[in-house]
Order: sequence, then structure tokens, then C-alpha cells
Amino acid sequence: MNAWPELRIAEWRETYATFYLYSQIVGKIRQTLMPKANQWWNVTFYLTPRGLTTGAMPYRERTLSIDFDFLAGQVVIVDSDDHIRRLPLAAAAVCDFHDAVFAELAAIDVRVAISTKPQECPVTTLFTEDREHASCDAAAMQRFWEVLRRTEPVFQQFRARFRGKCSPVHFFWGACDLAVTRFNGRRAPPRKGLVERDSYDEECISLGFWPGDPWTGQTEAFYYSYAVPPPPGFDRQRLSPSAARYDQTFNEFVLPYDDVRRSPDPAAAILSFAQSAYDAAATLAGWDQASLAYP
Repeated sequence: MNAWPELRIAEWRETYATFYLYSQIVGKIRQTLMPKANQWWNVTFYLTPRGLTTGAMPYRERTLSIDFDFLAGQVVIVDSDDHIRRLPLAAAAVCDFHDAVFAELAAIDVRVAISTKPQECPVTTLFTEDREHASCDAAAMQRFWEVLRRTEPVFQQFRARFRGKCSPVHFFWGACDLAVTRFNGRRAPPRKGLVERDSYDEECISLGFWPGDPWTGQTEAFYYSYAVPPPPGFDRQRLSPSAARYDQTFNEFVLPYDDVRRSPDPAAAILSFAQSAYDAAATLAGWDQASLAYP
């Protein structure tokens, strides 16, 4: 098997920050067109063999999708009337990307209004005014995609071990992370804020991959696992592999991506981390693990 690629913040930070905002523009289109679903499952992207997609979205009597094609370096808009519109996924200011996407939608008579304010990040400049973020290193984007592409089937394998309610393996553009979450059917204590309140209204244990922090550049990529609510003692558990540790800043277990990619079997390392985190949290929280296991 070919080695998993390096993914260092210093080498693609500006591209990452720009794509983060690009993805929010497309993500907010999906959020506007899709009916609200539990835990915000209506807003997420999904992986394709070439990148990320909104999946099919309803628009009047049509359906459409918007894809990020990292291999061809383009954004592709397709609808059920056989329209296909393409625009380059290349270095362009966020405001120009915003205008280009909406111009392509208008060309096929799709009119959508979104909030132009970024969320879940320190950027406050509206999408329509942001000229600061304008980087797109195609090779870096493909490395990022390669990590997602290799990670997604491992997450699917982990998901398949669970009989209870479980999210899809999906990409959250609000935080730029790939995640899959298990639920036990019990309600969780209410949280403040619309995003937090709806995301964590049920007890859950989540697994994910985050490419790191593009805003300060101080945090590298890692896999993570957390429980809501966190059971007492969870932060003191020992997980596998040994590189896994509890991070007090993020309040979750993390496994650095560099440790995964350097391991003899990266997929096995991710699965070991996922299973040991779930076992620890579910045991401490009193989940009925036997009835939730599949097969």
C-alpha cells in the first residue's frame, strides 16, 4: 500500500483557510435547500471518488448537487434538467468564489439566499467582502483529499459494527472535519446555542478526523473521540494505540495523524483508537453495549 501523505499545517495553511470558507458558501446553500434534520445531518457533505458533494438537493421541481472535484480542480454544479456548470477550484478571493458560484446557479435559474457570515471560525468578514483569503494549492488540496479518502472507509467499517442510531460518515463544513457518531437513545442535558443544542441533544460518542487549525497554525491534524456528556473518569482512560492521549484544551481524546500515517497499518491504528475510545466511554456511561453491537 502506498504511504499515507503528509499533511502539515505550515505547508497548506492559507489554502486550507480559503477552502474552509469556500466550503461554507456551498454548505450554506445545502443548509438553505434541505429540510432540517436531527444533529444537523441536513447540512453535511459526503465523499465521492473525486472529492466532496452536497448530494442531491431539492429546488422547486428539480434536484441539484454541487461537488468539489479535487482531482480535476473544479466545482461542478449538476441538476436533474441535465445542466452541468463548472468553475475552477483555483486561487481566487472568497468574494469572487462566492459571486462565481451564484452566477453559475443563476445561469440555470437557481436562486438561493444564504447568510454571508462565516461561522465556527474567527473570520468575521462577510463572504461577499473577503479578499484576504485567496489561496488554492492544488497539490495540497489533493493531499487533504487523499487523507479523507483513506479515512472514510475505515470510519465506515467502524460504523458497521453498531446496531443503534448512528450518523452517516459525513463532512461538517462548519469545522472542516470528517465524523461519524453513535447514539444510545437517551436524551442529553440541554446545551446553550443553536448549533450546540441541536448537535448534542442526545447522548453520543463521536469519532472524527480534523485537519488542524488553519487560523493560528498551532495545531496539526488528528483523529479524535469524545462522549456527550463525558462520563466521569473518561479523561483518565488508556486507549490504543499508545500515542492516543486526552487533550484538556479540546476535551477529547486525540490521536495525531502523523502517528497514524507512520504506523505499519494506519487503518488498523484508526480502528483500534475508535474502538478503545468507544469501549471506554460506553462502559463508564452505562451503555447497553451488547444490544448495540452488530452483528
